[in-house]
Amino acid sequence: MNAVTATAPTDAPVEASGNTSPAPAPFTTPVAPGLQWSDALNLAMPFMDQTHIEFVDLLAAVQTAENTELVSRWQALVDHTDAHFGQEDRWMADTGFAPGSCHMTQHAVVLKVLREGLALGQQGQWAPIRQMAHELTVWFPHHAQTMDAGLALHLKSVGYDPATGHISEPEALPALAISGCGGSSCSTSDSSDATATAPETA
Repeated sequence: MNAVTATAPTDAPVEASGNTSPAPAPFTTPVAPGLQWSDALNLAMPFMDQTHIEFVDLLAAVQTAENTELVSRWQALVDHTDAHFGQEDRWMADTGFAPGSCHMTQHAVVLKVLREGLALGQQGQWAPIRQMAHELTVWFPHHAQTMDAGLALHLKSVGYDPATGHISEPEALPALAISGCGGSSCSTSDSSDATATAPETA
């Protein structure tokens, strides 16, 4: 995820005296959800799409949370993301991806940063969580439409059943382990960029 640097508004209100009042700090209060499920995110793979719908809903719950609920909602998102990424990593391992593929690497990096945000939130630092939640609304559509779309096409091409792990077309499995994300939108060179696409802690 390309980290989005939060900046305070430059058009701060002017008081009657003519002095400019301080701009509010960004991402310190609940906001409207920055991402909603749409057909643009639909990969026509029900198991994957359902997990993504749940991710979008949990992210919205974080963005709208008051401080008293923020950490628990972030915990729920982190737990779901751990299972979400683990599920996709298993699918990749089952169908010929290398352990250090760019897709798996990005999962590990993003999850690590989300856990760092949880640790900060548990210490009473809520702004980093709100910042990360905002960045996830930018990162997720790109991730879904590139890496996840490539994975979905790959799984379909080998006849992989996510429910059972059965591969109906084993002859279509790659002869060499896939180090990229497995789709035409992502190449092996993307593995070097994976760490640059995660959200950042404040």
